[in-house]
Amino acid sequence: MLRRLMTASILVLAAAASSAMAEVKEFKIVIKDHVFAPAKLVVPAGQKVKLLLVNQDPTPEEFESYDLYREKIVAGNSQVVIFLDPMDPGEYSYFGEFHEATAQGKIVAQ
Repeated sequence: MLRRLMTASILVLAAAASSAMAEVKEFKIVIKDHVFAPAKLVVPAGQKVKLLLVNQDPTPEEFESYDLYREKIVAGNSQVVIFLDPMDPGEYSYFGEFHEATAQGKIVAQ
């Protein structure tokens, strides 16, 4: 009896975790010629967000955001994932630390 109860509990927890992971929306930002595209990305406010950063340049870039408290180096011709916690409505700036003059962008949560 105890074994069945434990098995049922594990299945319920696994289903809940799977459902929660499926609800995270993914958005893609491409780095090409030291520019972020899109330069303005609109995401849902109040929801966790998954950013896929794809660097199509042969050189590395560092995604940096003081507003989002994130920084991540993306090697040349590679990609990384950054998860963002639910955000209040507003604009959050980011830039490429290695090419700050051209690599600028913002995320708009609404």
